Amino acid sequence: MSGLDWPGLMRAGLGRLRLSPEVFWGLTPAELALMLGDPASPRPLDRARLAELARAWPDAPMQGRDERDAGDGRTGRIRGAGRPGGGAGDEPGRGPGDDGGL
Repeated sequence: MSGLDWPGLMRAGLGRLRLSPEVFWGLTPAELALMLGDPASPRPLDRARLAELARAWPDAPMQGRDERDAGDGRTGRIRGAGRPGGGAGDEPGRGPGDDGGL
């Protein structure tokens, strides 16, 4: 005997992985082990784990910073946005499409 748990491997390959018998029997033990994953590897990040991490490491509000501030001095607002004719490049002496001679 080879010492492999064939009934367990067949349940895992044919049942859990939903492999066809042809694909299952065509795999090497190393390929099947790779498909089943390493039980010692870290578990994937799911909603429950994300909530657990959020409780363990809560975000703290920054003192003296606008809540819309990304930390780089920009707030995500475009100068002149919301005003008729306003938008990016809305500076005195410059009109829409005027690149300032660049």
